[in-house]
Amino acid sequence: MNEVMENILTRRSVRAFLEKEIPMEELEQIVKAGAYAPSAMNRQTWKFTVLTDREKIGKLAALMAEKLGRADYNMYQPQVLIIPSNEKDYALGKEDNACALENIFLAAHSFGIGSVWINQMRDVCDDEEIRALLTEWEIPENHCVYGMAALGYAAQEGKKDVQKKGEIHFVK
Repeated sequence: MNEVMENILTRRSVRAFLEKEIPMEELEQIVKAGAYAPSAMNRQTWKFTVLTDREKIGKLAALMAEKLGRADYNMYQPQVLIIPSNEKDYALGKEDNACALENIFLAAHSFGIGSVWINQMRDVCDDEEIRALLTEWEIPENHCVYGMAALGYAAQEGKKDVQKKGEIHFVK
C-alpha cells in the first residue's frame, strides 16, 4: 500500500492529548496543507488562525462550555487549536473549510500528531462573548467558524482495525 493510502486508512480521531509541544516547523506544514486544500472555483476565502497558547484554548473551551450548556466541555485539551474561518456570505465556505480540515488531519497524522474535529463552534460563533474573543484573535467579523482542528500527541494509541460503515457501490 502506498504512503498516502496508509496515512488515510490509519488516521483516527484522538480525544486525549499529552502535554507535549508540537514543533513549529511541523505545525507550519500542517497549516500549509490546509491552505492547499481544494476550494470552489479556487476562491480560497478562508483564514487559518492557529492557537498555540493552551490558556487561550482553555478560555475558549470554557466559554463554549457555558454557551453550549455542557459543564464538562474542554475540546479534549489539545496542545494546538487550528481555527479555519470563512466568509459567512460565501455559500461554499463550509465545504471549503471541510476540505482544509481533512488536509490538516491527514498532515498531522503524517507527523505522528493526533487530531480531532471540533464542530460545536458553528452553533455559537456569533454569540457576543465568543465573537469578541474571535475578534481579539483577528478572525474577521464577516467570517464563520464551521469546525476546528484540535491537535496534539495522542495520550493513547488508537484502534488499529476499525471497521468502517457505509456502503460502497460500483456501477459499471
